[in-house]
Amino acid sequence: MPRIALHGRPGAGKSTFAGLLMQELAAGGSPAVKLKLAAPLYELQAIVHAMAGRPLLDGSAQDGQLLNALGMHLRRINPHALTEAFTLRVLQAERSDPSAVLVCDDLRAPDIDAVRALGFSLVEVTAPDAVRRLRKRYRADLSSGSESHPTEAPVTAIPWRRVDNNGSLEDLRAQAACLAAEIRR
Repeated sequence: MPRIALHGRPGAGKSTFAGLLMQELAAGGSPAVKLKLAAPLYELQAIVHAMAGRPLLDGSAQDGQLLNALGMHLRRINPHALTEAFTLRVLQAERSDPSAVLVCDDLRAPDIDAVRALGFSLVEVTAPDAVRRLRKRYRADLSSGSESHPTEAPVTAIPWRRVDNNGSLEDLRAQAACLAAEIRR
């Protein structure tokens, strides 16, 4: 079962590319499963908003400031909390469909070693800073996370492949199609 972990700066297009990659894999007959390293943070975010009397109606909403703080404190308490939970989800996905390609679209620098140990190949998604910032502005996040936060530190590991997201959506889809073909080989 191939495993792909996408990383890149906020707004580079990791989630968009993951969606396109999964579509291309499915079109070629390869099932794919998306797994988020930060899934526990989104669960905690929903609980905090509910406790504050402002429940989230959209499970994909991002309160970047809150997610930064939750990630920092969860890692302070247990540096491996996110990767341990991720490992369990990887094992569950593997049992459910051993032939599925696993795609993680939110790899962060502190988790590189654990994700690589699970057999994931790293794919870096890049975009020019001005484009990234503009995309972030139009994402309609509840709040924007700090790009200087430790969880947003650039990944220094050498990726298996790079995706340059500086063109159109169709350009990005073409790169997803190429990567999907390579994964299926």
